[in-house]
Amino acid sequence: MTAMFSRRGALAMAAAAPLALGGCGAVDAPGTIRFWAMGNEAAHVPKLLSGFTAAHPGIDVRLQALPWTAAHEKLLTGFAGGSLPDVAQIGNTWLAELAAIGAIRPLAGDAAPLVADQFPAVLDTNRIDGRLMAVPWYVDARLQFYRTDLLAKAGYAALPQDWAGWKAALHRLKRASGEGNYAILLPVNEFEQLLTFALQQPEPLLRDDGTRGNFRSDGFRAALAFYKSLFDEGLAPLASSTQISNVWNEFQRGFFSVYLSGPWTVGDLKSRLGPDFEGKWATAAMPGPSGPGAAAPGGSSLVVFSTARDPQAAGALVRYLSDPVVQARFNAISGDLPARPSAWAAAGLSGDRLMAPFGEQLGRARAVPKVPEWERIVSEMQIVAEQAVRGKMTVDAAATEIDARADRLLEKRRWMVEKGRAA
Repeated sequence: MTAMFSRRGALAMAAAAPLALGGCGAVDAPGTIRFWAMGNEAAHVPKLLSGFTAAHPGIDVRLQALPWTAAHEKLLTGFAGGSLPDVAQIGNTWLAELAAIGAIRPLAGDAAPLVADQFPAVLDTNRIDGRLMAVPWYVDARLQFYRTDLLAKAGYAALPQDWAGWKAALHRLKRASGEGNYAILLPVNEFEQLLTFALQQPEPLLRDDGTRGNFRSDGFRAALAFYKSLFDEGLAPLASSTQISNVWNEFQRGFFSVYLSGPWTVGDLKSRLGPDFEGKWATAAMPGPSGPGAAAPGGSSLVVFSTARDPQAAGALVRYLSDPVVQARFNAISGDLPARPSAWAAAGLSGDRLMAPFGEQLGRARAVPKVPEWERIVSEMQIVAEQAVRGKMTVDAAATEIDARADRLLEKRRWMVEKGRAA
């Protein structure tokens, strides 16, 4: 794909976007780095920047905070209008799209020290066509939050780590929690839970160089059948996230005993349910078909854009924010989990009973397919999976339908790949 074609496509998307292009107006002074950050990170990163500017007195960092809800479109309109910053925080699932349109500058060879100290699946996510396009900034993964008191009542000291043992424990948890309650919450409008089971299978979710779905594989059908069985056997309620008015209160009262979520939920449970409830819950990594299982790596990364006016200065900022000491400090400030494993001990996370399982889960994480269409594909996957869960489709029919929807979404990519091979 040529840069001109990419920019023309981005302009078409920008025409429909209601956002004003950022960065227009006065030209920045020499030595200025423009940095876009989102959400919680944008609120806390200024506390780190004084250390960078002290070490680089000739560089001024100009931070712009963006809400996550607007960030994706803002990046596309920024590319289309030639107003991207020098450095930005991006969601990892956006990386393939931004790399495909030529918006990102691959990292230079001096970034090599960063590569040796990363969670493998997170680093894999940031490598497109063999080139490292981004540096992980913070990480997360979804794992189990569970009621330790109810699990003990069910006769278990810990949750089993294989599917069969785990499901047996869920049945006993449901009985221990009382009439009208369930063992686990799996909102039928969220794709992350089914995706977790699917990533634990040996087959990839896409085939033919990421141009076709592979959801009819034996592995995905096994994952979907297992996921569906949790509803069929009454372990999970047939409910969407919008039907659960208050997840924390329902967890506390025992409507469900296991909930899959990310590290942000640790703080939520502590603040919303109070210290008296702290000893009644814990976290645990995900089970797999025959032992500890994989999950998708989450978080966000730092990129240098292809239009950066001073790539060396921009790269220096990325390296600074990726330093283990700085990442440990950022964890203390923001609560974000460091992307570099060496920072976990410094941040006190390796010995934290609630946070250590996230490191364990990240060590077994598995990257999702790196195609720009991936977010749309998993959304369609879950729409069809809900129909199967509700008994409107068989597992085989659902797998076939997900493949068909994925193939339609990948039609343009398939055409481009085939054209490139012919050339």
